[in-house]
Amino acid sequence: MTTATELFRQARDFLLEHREDYDTACAGFRWPRPDRFNWALDWFDVIAEGNDRTALHIVEEDGTETRLSFAEMSERSARVATWLRERGVAAEDRILVMLGNQAELWETALAAMKLRAVVIPATPLLGPADLRDRVERGRVRHVIVRTQDAAKFAEVPGSYTRIAVGGLPGEDGWQRYEDAYDASAAFVPDGPTLADDPLMLYFTSGTTARPKLVEHTHVSYPIGHLATMYWIGLTPGDVHLNISSPGWAKHAWSNLFAPWNAEATVFIHNYTRFDASRLMAEMDRAGVTTFCAPPTVWRMLIQADLTQLRTKPREAVAAGEPLNPEVIEQVRRAWGVTIRDGFGQTETAVQISNSPGQRLKTGSMGRPSPGYRVELLDPVTGAPGAREGEIALDLSVRPVGLMAGYHGDADRTAEAMAGGYYRTGDIGSRDEDGYITYIGRADDVFKASDYKISPFELESALLEHEAVAEAAVVPAPDELRLAVPKAYIVLAEGWEPGPDTAKVLFEHSRRVLAPYKRVRRLEFGDLPKTVSGKIRRIELRQATAAGSDHEYREEDFR
Repeated sequence: MTTATELFRQARDFLLEHREDYDTACAGFRWPRPDRFNWALDWFDVIAEGNDRTALHIVEEDGTETRLSFAEMSERSARVATWLRERGVAAEDRILVMLGNQAELWETALAAMKLRAVVIPATPLLGPADLRDRVERGRVRHVIVRTQDAAKFAEVPGSYTRIAVGGLPGEDGWQRYEDAYDASAAFVPDGPTLADDPLMLYFTSGTTARPKLVEHTHVSYPIGHLATMYWIGLTPGDVHLNISSPGWAKHAWSNLFAPWNAEATVFIHNYTRFDASRLMAEMDRAGVTTFCAPPTVWRMLIQADLTQLRTKPREAVAAGEPLNPEVIEQVRRAWGVTIRDGFGQTETAVQISNSPGQRLKTGSMGRPSPGYRVELLDPVTGAPGAREGEIALDLSVRPVGLMAGYHGDADRTAEAMAGGYYRTGDIGSRDEDGYITYIGRADDVFKASDYKISPFELESALLEHEAVAEAAVVPAPDELRLAVPKAYIVLAEGWEPGPDTAKVLFEHSRRVLAPYKRVRRLEFGDLPKTVSGKIRRIELRQATAAGSDHEYREEDFR
């Protein structure tokens, strides 16, 4: 009988064998669909046995380094799993993990999988209000956070276990994560892991005040990211650098599952302020062979002398939004490598991509990943086969790399999966060769740098201030970040438009919103509305793109 490990390896090896043969890969690839599968036990521990190759390499800003082999990661995660079990962590318990790019993040991810616990990833940028929402709606029973973030939880009620990484904080009730290294490495699972057991819950921005909870299983991300491995072009022994913040889905994509599916090294360079020259020096020193970065980073990189990088990466990819052609061309001239786009969501692995060795078309995201049937649904009839329409996945052969659904929201899940298609909410066009070009988001969510922003969430925060009667947030063009949040404000009675009021509202924004969500530009005036009273955001977007002499900028008030 073929084991789950063997099924996984066969599928992986097929993609590796045909890494530059897209047609064969798509025609022959079949998702492994085991009934039981635990990626940490059935894959990572198997490839880690006796394996002294580096699994994780972290370089800090001050030059200190952490190097851990596959065997060491396996042992350390077993100790952490044993210790967490002793602290009461059980199967399907929710663990909120709010750590930076540090070894404990990867140890915890593997340990939680071994315990069949459910991880709720969280960025350290979150404040108490966001954390309260996650603890309450996520039904969190345990939190694992950096010591410097422990104070945020003083404002987050609950009976959850509190575990601090980096030493005990001043507050009572916290336990030292470092004690886990004294626990036994002889971890024994307490039962089998079913394929559809929950593994991760992601809170993702939406058009409502409350973010959606995207649920992934023990196969949807671990096995699903075989497609991501294929897109990046990862092979065993590669050294992979992906620039992404912990807490977001892209971090799990390219800093956990895709590279370790390929038995590649995960390389991290931590920094507080981006320095292109330093980054390239560390890439040279580490021998980075594959490189993934959001467009914001690529745009900052080309401001430097790219020829400083002596050993060029074999593969370079970008995700988040389309890259400008001039950025792609500058990198091609300096490094001799073409940046390849890919498209996916928190809800999925990479659905559409330019895979290695394929002809690239300027502006195109590429073609459907192996294992995905992508349709464009006509915006009027909803029928498949449109040349331009909503990007959707055919569920008649459901891709493994698709979420289980929106946790606790059967209606929203049914709406997203209606008619036999998973609807992404993104619009694209397809040419005669099957290449798909991204057009835009069907709703109003936009990205600032590499972060999704929900206008409704920011508007709700602004409305908490007594000066604000109405607010509408739209993206404003920005050379570095692609877009930043701009708020159009209708003031309450007794408040006057001007720099004094703008300063007050920028201060309010900084106080109540996480740094990546802050309003960066602001303008006072009436809001255009439909007859039914709905704000016409398209008019605000057009006005913002045209520019205004009445706009205030956050940087002017520092």
